[in-house]
Amino acid sequence: MAYEKHREHWLDRYPAIEDLRRKAQKRIPNVAWQYLETGTGREACLQSNLDALNQYRLTPKFCKGPLKPKLETELFGVSYSSPFGIAPIGLSGLIWPSSEEMLARSATRNKLPYALSTVATETPEKVGEYINDNGWFQLYPPKESSVRKDLLKRAWEVGFRTLLVTADVPTPSRRERAKRAGFSRSPKITPAFIWQGLKRPAWSLATLKNGLPRLKTIESYADSKDTLSVAKYLQEHMRGSLTWEYCKTLRDEWQGPIIIKGILHEEDAILAASIGFDGVLVSNHGGRQFDGAPASLDSLATISAAVGDSMKVLFDSGVRSGLDVLKAMSLGADFVLAGRAFMYGVAALGEYGADHVMEIFNQDLTNNMIQLGIESLDDLAIGNS
Repeated sequence: MAYEKHREHWLDRYPAIEDLRRKAQKRIPNVAWQYLETGTGREACLQSNLDALNQYRLTPKFCKGPLKPKLETELFGVSYSSPFGIAPIGLSGLIWPSSEEMLARSATRNKLPYALSTVATETPEKVGEYINDNGWFQLYPPKESSVRKDLLKRAWEVGFRTLLVTADVPTPSRRERAKRAGFSRSPKITPAFIWQGLKRPAWSLATLKNGLPRLKTIESYADSKDTLSVAKYLQEHMRGSLTWEYCKTLRDEWQGPIIIKGILHEEDAILAASIGFDGVLVSNHGGRQFDGAPASLDSLATISAAVGDSMKVLFDSGVRSGLDVLKAMSLGADFVLAGRAFMYGVAALGEYGADHVMEIFNQDLTNNMIQLGIESLDDLAIGNS
């Protein structure tokens, strides 16, 4: 059944992302839920992302007459139906089986980008069947040049045209709460895992159909497909290798637009622009990586001003609504990504869950643009607080 057959019922029952979040939690085993939700340390960065967005204000102007907001956005020469896309999330198949394919199909149906992580549970080749030459690929930088070149070749050949280079994971974060819940990058069948699965039958049936989540893209390069071997390969060969010289090499090797992901300091953004990167993604990894980092929103205006027109500025971390998108764009973002919101959608509602997330965002964008008195996203006043 297409999304339109569910639309009105779902809008009444799940009118906000928080409604999908609550339903998703009831369908996902605790270990997978904690992996999706947790940060590291005291998890202050998670909350600061939400607080910064909640506290920022936009001032409306009235008496504008009838308004018909336009959401279409062009980025890197591609026209998108809305100014947001689906951020990459590692191990997304643990959160909900086959979620990568669901998200890719939804993005294509709705003319929005979907970014696939190197550490997703499905390969670029499989997801490439659904992206219609419009995918983004998030690269965890391999230390070996042969592996790097092969990954870039694989992604490009199946339709991934924009590259996100991960800068904000120089080493894995500790994520203590996820560990206490039993999370491991090499999922194993344990009595606790079985018990959690029994309490989440829809997730368990889907997992039985698809198999335990594996880092399938990385398996190609590890000595064995054994989950422990693959996790060890990831740790030893694809972490902490990023330098500005490495970034220059990537710029030379990648044919399409290239974005550096996870930048919070304007000097890093200026350096990325100087070596020819096309964009910078202002992000603190969704609050999951370094608990001492500022809220992403607090770095956005400074970075936007620093790079000017030399590159595109993107934003993520804590985005839960169309109003959040507008707030980020008023501070200089050209485009916004959301990750958890889309995972809530597929975990709660399945194949068309991401379509419903897009509908929530688009309705909220349209409503709040009218509230502000604007028809075009270009009319957002920078720093309108």
